[in-house]
Amino acid sequence: MLLEQPGQVGSLRLKNRVLMAPMGTNYSTTDGLSTERDKRYYEERARGGVAMIMTEAMVVTEQARPHHNSLCCYHDRFIPGLASIVEAIKRHDCHAFAQLNHRGALLRRSVLNMEPVGPSPWANPNTGDRVRPLAVPEIVEIQKLFVAAARRLWLAGYDGIEIHAGNGYLFQQFFSQRINHRDDQYGGSIENRMRFLLETVDRIRSALPRLCLVIRLSVSEFVEGGYSAEEIRHLAQTLEAAGVDALDLSGGSNESPQLSKYCIQPPSFPRACLADLSKPIKQAVKIPVFVAGRLVEPADAEQVLASGSADFVSVGRALYADPHWCLKAFGKVKAPIRQCIACNVCFERLTLEKDVACVQNPMIGTEFETLENAEPQLFKQSSQHKQRVLVLGAGIAGMEAARVLRGHGHTVEVWEKQSRTSGQIPLAIAAPDKLEVEPAWTYRRDSVQAMGVPVHAGVNADAARIRAFAPDFIVLATGSQPAPPPAFTKELASSVRVMHAWDVLKQLDDLPPGLRVTIVGGGMVGAETADALRVRGVQTSVLEMQPLIANGMARNNRLELVERLAADGVRLVTDCRILGGSGTGLDIQIKDAQQSRHEIGDWLVFATGPKPNLEVLDMVEATGIPYARVGDCNAPGDFLAALRDAWMVAVSVTTQAERKAESASTAAH
Repeated sequence: MLLEQPGQVGSLRLKNRVLMAPMGTNYSTTDGLSTERDKRYYEERARGGVAMIMTEAMVVTEQARPHHNSLCCYHDRFIPGLASIVEAIKRHDCHAFAQLNHRGALLRRSVLNMEPVGPSPWANPNTGDRVRPLAVPEIVEIQKLFVAAARRLWLAGYDGIEIHAGNGYLFQQFFSQRINHRDDQYGGSIENRMRFLLETVDRIRSALPRLCLVIRLSVSEFVEGGYSAEEIRHLAQTLEAAGVDALDLSGGSNESPQLSKYCIQPPSFPRACLADLSKPIKQAVKIPVFVAGRLVEPADAEQVLASGSADFVSVGRALYADPHWCLKAFGKVKAPIRQCIACNVCFERLTLEKDVACVQNPMIGTEFETLENAEPQLFKQSSQHKQRVLVLGAGIAGMEAARVLRGHGHTVEVWEKQSRTSGQIPLAIAAPDKLEVEPAWTYRRDSVQAMGVPVHAGVNADAARIRAFAPDFIVLATGSQPAPPPAFTKELASSVRVMHAWDVLKQLDDLPPGLRVTIVGGGMVGAETADALRVRGVQTSVLEMQPLIANGMARNNRLELVERLAADGVRLVTDCRILGGSGTGLDIQIKDAQQSRHEIGDWLVFATGPKPNLEVLDMVEATGIPYARVGDCNAPGDFLAALRDAWMVAVSVTTQAERKAESASTAAH
């Protein structure tokens, strides 16, 4: 396996070809100091087998912080905390690198009142903030700040640093002729547009000759007027000549969702999507090249190396999802990989100034993320506090609870009322590109099967049957059900079929020709239902009360979805209130306009949210057996909420059993 082969970066020998990409967490303090949470997070990924960890982007000046809780290194006070992170990483035969960055024009006044600065007057496309051009003395000062920050990282024990010169940030802004319109020594010719970065490299090389130095570049801006393939190859060769030890290749620019999607790719992007563009750059230089871009499974990364597109793979979101990706890939941990599903909840949370979270790994950044907690079945469990647990519902939340409970050594059975397991998963993967979501289910299903947990479908649970099973605890994971349609639908003509989005998604392969559909509710479910109808040629309108379609979806994914809906003629109506309906139409009001009439067509589809399915709640309570509700039957939400519920309720069963045993032991003495 090429991934397992050792490699060389500068003077450093790396034990394999897998590197952890620099990804934000927002786990630090608001002052930028590292925390125990940071340390746990990075150490678990070092323990998971990667050869090198690139810690998240750190700013070189207090005037350029991207997030409220981002790590910093612009002052000596940050050195001790960063040193503790490095020490934790190096315990596991893993090299520690740090990324240094200045976002320049992409700084946001709304976050920390940071002033956007860049090569030339411009406007941040994300915010509309005006960008102030840097004067030459300010450019020199920023270069010195990079050197000072690099020295602190060296003192903290880092093996190397990466200068972020891609993804639309300050150095890329200077390199891009569409943004850099200067007429001095830092603008115009390619040599001048490279000057800012090359001078910074030279200063760091002179000050810290033993520090390994990597540069991150975007293989392309993916926009008209962006730099050419020849220009980025020339920059790569010039950096090699300047003494850089390696290049780390990403793509796009975070200046807008349209371009950010090439950096943080939605599920519609192919696996290893940057490999073809990285290959010519690798062929142009002799130093090692890393590449990122939708590397989900080991096979994706293996193919990148085999094709000669890179020397190392830079794995990002896949290590949010599973810190033990490498050990599982190499067969050293006998458990399936929790695959990244490209939902981009992680990226969206950072954008919203929240701590990073992961649908596939709901315990990320906590003490419960360790291998012992994530895959408890791999470790010997005490039988002293074993419980008998019944899980009602074999959807994703129920199976997650069963997985963790059985891994902790409890006796578990799963009962499902429907004739099949998987809950709402078939609906979740019905729309275009949503098959990438399926690993969230298959990981849990396969794990439960491998553990030998009995899963019974077609079971109508009643009090007598539950008492006969005699559980110590019940996990209620019965999911949700569609809310009833509004009363006005009784006034509609018989020719209009009223249904829920779930009903539509169940019959996508059996739609009548010439169908015309109106969807009420343009959230994620409504928008994805429209997408599924779009590809089948159905004339569709979506009426949404909020200003945004698919609000709540990660913005890169949302924007791409909305663009393709609009491009294919799906009518998207936002700020729309449904006042009532009769005959074949709805009475609607768009913003503050006059009431108008919307003709429904053949089907009126509601995607306005489900309600918890609590059909068995009274019966469960009547048994007197302790229970907990998890997932949608607790509160309809997303996979992240459901899986967090399930994992932590399962852990709490063990904790409660241990506490009861301790109490009994104390009382006996």
